[in-house]
Amino acid sequence: MQVQNSDIAAVLDEMADLLEIDGANPFRVRAYRNAARMLLDIGKDVREMIEAGEDLTRLPGIGKDLAGKIVEIAQTGTFSELEEMRRKVPPQLTELLDIAGLGPKRVGALYRTLGITSSEQLFNACKDGKVSKLPGFGKKTEAKILEALQTKFTTTQRFLIAEAAPYAEAIRKYLLEVKGVRQVVVAGSYRRRKETVGDLDILVTAEPGSNPGDLFVRFPKVRDVLAKGSTKASVVLQNSMQVDMRVVEDESFGACLHYFTGSKAHNIAIRKIAQKMGLKINEYGIFRGDERIAGEEEGSVFEILGLDYIEPELRENRGEVEASASGRLPQLITLEDLKGDLHVHSSYTDGSASISTMAETAKAYGLKYIAIADHSRRLRIANGLDSSSLLKQVDEIDKLNANMKGFTILKAIEVDILEDGSLDLPDEVLKRLDLVVGAIHSKFNLSRGKQTTRILKAMDNPCLNILAHPTGRILLRRDPYDFDVDAVIKKAVESKVVLELNANPHRLDLNDVYCRQAKEAGARIAINTDAHSPAEFKNLMWGIGQARRGWLEARDVINTFPVKKLMKSIKR
Repeated sequence: MQVQNSDIAAVLDEMADLLEIDGANPFRVRAYRNAARMLLDIGKDVREMIEAGEDLTRLPGIGKDLAGKIVEIAQTGTFSELEEMRRKVPPQLTELLDIAGLGPKRVGALYRTLGITSSEQLFNACKDGKVSKLPGFGKKTEAKILEALQTKFTTTQRFLIAEAAPYAEAIRKYLLEVKGVRQVVVAGSYRRRKETVGDLDILVTAEPGSNPGDLFVRFPKVRDVLAKGSTKASVVLQNSMQVDMRVVEDESFGACLHYFTGSKAHNIAIRKIAQKMGLKINEYGIFRGDERIAGEEEGSVFEILGLDYIEPELRENRGEVEASASGRLPQLITLEDLKGDLHVHSSYTDGSASISTMAETAKAYGLKYIAIADHSRRLRIANGLDSSSLLKQVDEIDKLNANMKGFTILKAIEVDILEDGSLDLPDEVLKRLDLVVGAIHSKFNLSRGKQTTRILKAMDNPCLNILAHPTGRILLRRDPYDFDVDAVIKKAVESKVVLELNANPHRLDLNDVYCRQAKEAGARIAINTDAHSPAEFKNLMWGIGQARRGWLEARDVINTFPVKKLMKSIKR
């Protein structure tokens, strides 16, 4: 089995998890995390680079030691130090990190004091009241862990859309190479750009006599074959994701694509309209009696019902059908609308590349400006900047801008919002910057009232321009902190503070519902990557997908503006 970048990244992430559980140096942990993230984002096949004899130390953040380990993983699927850590720390402990309320320190404590290595053992310990007696836990934390475990046991596994994408695209390309295959489309929640997906639905049209199912079940990443037939096949990949493939007749392809794109609620709403018109709609087409009258093209499904075409991201039955019928659908934002990125990190703190490299990469992506928003001093694990270091960075940016043509580097900071709502750096320093991005990185468990007051007080500071990753969630790993979202959105409108849609696929924060709520209230959004490496600028596409699900148009997003209009718009 050929090892892919995602496989190597998973091994490096496992090493980082085990080191963190064991209480290792955080800088060592971060080196593995950054390397894993880089491999997922780089766009090059590392295995091919190794076979070609290329120097891996030329990759961002990869030194000689890590390069050697990557080569070892590519050749063997593991590396010696990881095997040592697996003997020291049970690797199944990493699964506990996905449970809300648990971080590496707590997982390590549970293992060392109670011998817990599985979700089932943890569930029983919580039910018996053993966890609440441990230092640093308590009744409240125990109850939260128990609730998270009950949810985990009753829900199917889901995957970040960015994790599903490499498999979806690889299978699509693989099937397009099959003789006789004409069309391959990945439908379902993946096509609707949901932030997480449970499985993949793939639709295929093919010439008579071809049998794409035969090759589909032999896709290199298949672990188990669940079903195989002439028109349907189902497999489970090595990462436990199920993929279902259907071969569809040409005359039904559009209707089938609409049906399997979903959502179920949207399809029911469409079906009701058809019934009122005396029509029947299903995955095979639109019928008047026994006569098929449409269905070959997806657009015909909407056209025959008197509807404007509804983009896949909107199909959640949240008013899109009514808006379509009355010609009020939004002109959804596109990736091409973005002019800049207002939340970018550099090697001054925990980024992997210099300011100039980040700027040149952003320019290559077609952007016109970025804001370098490194961490402030409180975030010590990220080498946060104090006032003097920040002002040194300001001087460097001024020098770089003097030699820039057609591109602008804005001076910014991702400043910590402290527990009392104050900002981590003095106002007189923040006023030297082009913009200030505020973020919460600590005290996630404050009460709803205290957390809301904290955020609102920070937004009162006239230095603050953007509220970063506003709910603090990490998808599939950490719930949002508890605060009054309505109050924060209202404050954003009153104070002219911009709300960030963080495009990192682990965050996608704001979610789609809050994006639409903010838009309707009159708040403004910035779609930012929070990039820590040059390759992460590509995450803008996930932010755009989320924005489209939230009904956002280009006019709702401030970094669609040219830089002069942007600077004028963020003044408070």
